[in-house]
Amino acid sequence: MPFGPDLIFAADDLRGFTFHVEVCEDMWVPVPPSAEAALAGAQVLVNLSGSPITVARAEDRRLMVRSASARCNAAYLYAAAGQGESTTDLSWDGQTMAYELGDLLGESERFPDGARRTVVDVDLDRIRQERMRQGTFDDNRRTLAARTDGFRTVPFELAPPSGDIGLARKVDRFPFVPDDEARLAQDCYEAYNIQVSGLEQRLHAIGHPKVVIGVSGGLDSTHALIVAAKAMDRLGRPRTDIHAFTMPGFATGDRTKSYATRLATSLGVTFEELDIRPAAEQMLAGLDHPYADGEQVYDVTFENVQAGLRTDYLFRLANHRGGIVLGTGDLSELALGWCTYGVGDQMSHYNVNGGVPKTLIQHLIRWVITSGQFSAEEHGGEIDAVLAEVLDQEITPELIPDQDGQRPQATEDSVGPYALQDFTLWHVLRHGERPSRIAFLAWHAWHDASVGEWPPGFPEEKRIAYDLATIRRWLEVFVRRFFSSQFKRSALPNGPKVSPGARCLLVVTGGCPPTPLPLLGWQNSSGSPTPSEALRRLVRIRLGCRRPHHRSWTKETWCAVLHRSS
Repeated sequence: MPFGPDLIFAADDLRGFTFHVEVCEDMWVPVPPSAEAALAGAQVLVNLSGSPITVARAEDRRLMVRSASARCNAAYLYAAAGQGESTTDLSWDGQTMAYELGDLLGESERFPDGARRTVVDVDLDRIRQERMRQGTFDDNRRTLAARTDGFRTVPFELAPPSGDIGLARKVDRFPFVPDDEARLAQDCYEAYNIQVSGLEQRLHAIGHPKVVIGVSGGLDSTHALIVAAKAMDRLGRPRTDIHAFTMPGFATGDRTKSYATRLATSLGVTFEELDIRPAAEQMLAGLDHPYADGEQVYDVTFENVQAGLRTDYLFRLANHRGGIVLGTGDLSELALGWCTYGVGDQMSHYNVNGGVPKTLIQHLIRWVITSGQFSAEEHGGEIDAVLAEVLDQEITPELIPDQDGQRPQATEDSVGPYALQDFTLWHVLRHGERPSRIAFLAWHAWHDASVGEWPPGFPEEKRIAYDLATIRRWLEVFVRRFFSSQFKRSALPNGPKVSPGARCLLVVTGGCPPTPLPLLGWQNSSGSPTPSEALRRLVRIRLGCRRPHHRSWTKETWCAVLHRSS
């Protein structure tokens, strides 16, 4: 019978389930046996503890267990001795807990009357992906190979249940947005100041140019403007060095235009209106576009003429006034390719929003209001009022004029609900999840609006549910757009990483040091997502396959299968 601290138990009938057992104070030493076991391949670490309870001991245990699970990229299960032990000079609380990669999965009540157990679902795929993503984990393994290579493996048969047994695990609807109010406030504080300090340093490094920005009255440009204002304050420069332009086009609404005007005026920046319609009409006429002849043809050319002219004007204004163009597009738009390439909103000199997903930006603006970032100013009340009104409007690019009997243009009608698309984005960027797992997790998170937690301040009327058919529909849209728009992300301007994993999306740009892509299986050998991989992903979604039947299939074969499954 094998015995010792060098044993790893491996299930023959459950892929990836390997665990190691240590005892009590093994966890408290500088290099515990579990750390070496993790490097040797154990994904679940177990501690059977005879630890008695004293005041504050429970928090010390939580700290140690959470730290071990995070450092070892593992799940850590802890059980302390409880009722039934001798109380001659000690007492026992029977504390049990389970952590995974630093996240608490579950814990039992302390000082129970009788036996207790904590039952959770551990995500072995997530642990494996995290270890593959973190290159230094394997560096550490190779450094200590003389010790870890000597671990012995004990095989066993688990006989796990088959079929659907439910999911004993919390799945966040908004993985970029914490449900806990204090944690959300902390995240917003950090995200806002990452953006501000990033822009502050860039302006300082390149000689303190002015900032030129286009403001539409929408979420993204509104947030970029208040980030720029705070950066100027920290640099001790006047806000008049921010040159904000509202550039109405064929579908610009009076309401959004008023938001841009009121906010810019209240902040005290240099503000001007530049009507792009005459130039757009001239360009459309030069292109012999049907719109120039009075036809209501609102195609992609019609839209991109407006987006392109706005960016062209901003760059020329920056040349003329000694400034840089501040980009406003967010992480979600970049992932979905919802931007105009080249001479369009995809390009700027520096983009403060490129690492912030759409679902977080609204909470950042809400935090700016509640934390009083501008409240003490002379026009602080008006600034906060405009920001609150911006939060209430529907997201729209305002490029196509409203038509009788038709719903006004709305971004989410084209790219899908940002709630679902950011859910997919997180699980792709952070964990490299395959589509079938993303759909499974999305259904558990979104199928019942009355179950689970919502972020603080999230409006009641927007708390909706999505069925599996809807989740699948928009997952297909994500896959198509994500892979087909890589060329846009390959040519992005610089900007700070804000959300965990966010900059991995932009790793092929020159904006940050190289970061390992956690898109395992979502890209080709060069590390970039490709259209051919999109075909394979779509087939998996349509056929419900875990993986393709034939990796050697040609592009034409994939297209044929995809067509038959439509």
